[in-house]
Amino acid sequence: MENQKKPLTINITKTAAEHVREFATSSGKPDSSMRVSVKGGGCSGLTYVLDLVETFLPDDKIIEVHGLKLGVDKKSYVFLAGTTLDYSGGLNGKGFVFNNPNAKTACGCGTSFGV
Repeated sequence: MENQKKPLTINITKTAAEHVREFATSSGKPDSSMRVSVKGGGCSGLTYVLDLVETFLPDDKIIEVHGLKLGVDKKSYVFLAGTTLDYSGGLNGKGFVFNNPNAKTACGCGTSFGV
């Protein structure tokens, strides 16, 4: 079997990018970008954090997908490289969903993970 490397970027689905823009507009911040980070906590050890921001921090890695700018701090990027940020709607929808190949464990609600 061939060794497959994880992509060294973070992907955002078109649906997730559209929902970020809708949320930013409804929050009165239509020109905002999104910042993603990881902090200690949650039932699995690490928790995802999403924030609308006007500017990024100097050390943030900036990724642009589907016209949305996403900033990630260096420490969090290690845990998030290869992740796809998606949005799940509908009756059983969870909202924003992180499909993170680095997570060895995850909580049932999908907001925290362990490596």
